[in-house]
Amino acid sequence: GTSRFRGNNAMTSPDIDDPDLPLATLFKEWPETPAVFIRHRMLCFGCPIAPFHTIVDACAEYKLDEEAFRAELREAAGL
Repeated sequence: GTSRFRGNNAMTSPDIDDPDLPLATLFKEWPETPAVFIRHRMLCFGCPIAPFHTIVDACAEYKLDEEAFRAELREAAGL
């Protein structure tokens, strides 16, 4: 397959579709995304667990369709 890494450096930019991406990183990298969580009445933004939880965890906790939620996040982030 093709590499998802850009450039030669070991440090790569976060990927919004990475299932292991911590919510805290998501909020930092894409400051437009907390609004999506707030619109769904999710308490993830500002939660002390955000550095440890992922989009997968949040969707499971709030019983949301992960693919639809990810689409909203990508739209908010302009991706």
